[in-house]
Amino acid sequence: MTPTTGRVLPGRARGLHLSDDGRRQAEAVAKRIAAVPRVAAVYTSPLERACETAAPIARACGRALRVERGLLECDFGDWTGQSLRRLARKPEWKAVQRHPSGFRFPGGESFVEMQARVTGTLGRLIARHKGQTLVAVFHADPIKTAVAHALGIHLDLFQRIMIMPASVTAIAYRDQGPVVLTVNSTDRDLAALAGA
Repeated sequence: MTPTTGRVLPGRARGLHLSDDGRRQAEAVAKRIAAVPRVAAVYTSPLERACETAAPIARACGRALRVERGLLECDFGDWTGQSLRRLARKPEWKAVQRHPSGFRFPGGESFVEMQARVTGTLGRLIARHKGQTLVAVFHADPIKTAVAHALGIHLDLFQRIMIMPASVTAIAYRDQGPVVLTVNSTDRDLAALAGA
């Protein structure tokens, strides 16, 4: 969580750091992940907010933090840094929500390109660490597209998946195909989900 979470579309903007709540969430998720046996590697998006979330996880797992550019947030182009409230009034917002597979951010990338980049990156990391447990810290929309891909659902349905800050999503990549183990797992009580 950053000071702009839920208010601004930060995209790939640099210099956005975790809020105090975000740092607490990062420490809490690190404790949860530390209970996972034999984490082979911890990867992160290069953006500051992801690195700051991943650092306590890497420490808790006794691993060096590895930066992976393929885990970057979507390139929202001209929409980067704009108010979500303002963006929601744009006619294109309906396409973002209902037909994302046909949408390209002005000056940025498409959801199709983002999904291909993220799933390709995850595929390379999985091949590099065959049969091992990895942690990848990245951003909500890219995670949602990876979950949609693993579930075999059309990209146009990915907005139905919720990913909250510092939540855990686990996918087992097996020879016979991926198995989604959990999505958006948090240590928050159920009341926190009411506002989602």
